[in-house]
Amino acid sequence: MDSDKIVKGQKVYLGQSHKCVPASLLIRNSKIQKIGSYEDAKKWASELSLNVIDAGEASIIPGFFDTHAHINEPGRTDWEGFQSATRAAAAGGITSVVDMPLNSIPATTSLAALKIKRESAKNHCAINYAFWGGLIPGNFSELLPMILDGVIGFKCFLCPSGVDEFPHVGRKDLEEAMPLFAEHQIPLIVHAELESAPRNLQNFPSDSYESYLQTRPPQMELDAIELMMELCEKYRGPVHIVHLSTAEALEKIRVAKEKGLPFTVETCPHYLHFSAEDIASKATHFKCAPPIRNSANREALWQGIEQGLIDFIVSDHSPCVPSLKCFESGNFVNAWGGIAGLQMSPLVVWTEMKKRNFKVPDLLKLMSAKPAAFAGFSDSRGVIDVGYCADLVFFEEESETPVNSESIFHKHKVSPYVGERLSGKIAKTLVGGKTVFSEGNFVNSQSGVEIKRKVRRGE
Repeated sequence: MDSDKIVKGQKVYLGQSHKCVPASLLIRNSKIQKIGSYEDAKKWASELSLNVIDAGEASIIPGFFDTHAHINEPGRTDWEGFQSATRAAAAGGITSVVDMPLNSIPATTSLAALKIKRESAKNHCAINYAFWGGLIPGNFSELLPMILDGVIGFKCFLCPSGVDEFPHVGRKDLEEAMPLFAEHQIPLIVHAELESAPRNLQNFPSDSYESYLQTRPPQMELDAIELMMELCEKYRGPVHIVHLSTAEALEKIRVAKEKGLPFTVETCPHYLHFSAEDIASKATHFKCAPPIRNSANREALWQGIEQGLIDFIVSDHSPCVPSLKCFESGNFVNAWGGIAGLQMSPLVVWTEMKKRNFKVPDLLKLMSAKPAAFAGFSDSRGVIDVGYCADLVFFEEESETPVNSESIFHKHKVSPYVGERLSGKIAKTLVGGKTVFSEGNFVNSQSGVEIKRKVRRGE
């Protein structure tokens, strides 16, 4: 098989602790069959007639696992698409991605729609992929069939999603669905903003970022998180808060974790890298929901990461056609909200980590092991170990990567990261032992397969 090979390096990050040691990895049938010393590679190659790939000065790390990306196919493939998104992900060292259920048409809110989504992705993905289902009003009868067909979990909105195909839910919908999710211990992931607080729409001109920031105050997130904590405690099913932007919620999250609730939280690179003070007028490519807040809030989020209150970091890649960003008017209120950053997300986080004295194992825990475990793959992905999938990245941790329109592989080049110089470089990406991306070039670019959450015995 073309996945069978030996990979060796002087810096290989092994196991759940991501301990860095010289090592050789014997890869057979897309998995790591054996781990040996750096010198074992020569002996194995002779015995088994396999090629050896030497990482040289690069570190060998587990591929990043992104549980939050809007790929938009089918229906809005002009926004992105499986081919362009997964190639961009591979260039960023991401080896598995979970696609969100909205922005595609049809939305993934029924078993029939899931099958359409699956056919759209088949043979078009450079990396492995999985799917979230959607919880919307009136689709309760579709939830169990999607669980049995391998979705990772279910996404819902507590406020309007921005697309008509994916309406938001209310308490009644949540109370109906959450016992089922608790029975199967499958996560409900929540866009946690409630429109219970007054929203100031008039204090600033529409081309000022402050005008948009005022429309989505932190209280919207706080109210939503409080509701979901209450329901999590009542039903004891896994609840996950996506794209946390306000650090004011960290104390509530601390309480949930101290109670032992199955309550987890993610944040995203743009909240950890940018700050509201630095967003210029008309710079609508920075618009996302919830919004990027000020620098003090950013630093508090980093403290939440250090304290273990924020469980992991994922991209929330949410692209659109450039015209929807309203660049001519610069109107933040009318522009589509979403940050395009799937390819850049690991290096953005590493850039900020280096400033704060985090180490490579911290990056791997937050962007490989923990999101993979959250998605249900703790026994097969997210770490380098015997029996695990050979999803590997050659990572030059001391290099730099400039971001420009020529280097971005997303369908559209609109991103707030254009012009940045990021720490680190992705030199090579292997998916199941196959080289998919190497030094700026793609090979085996249809190597990805669907991965499904295992249905528990008796379900």
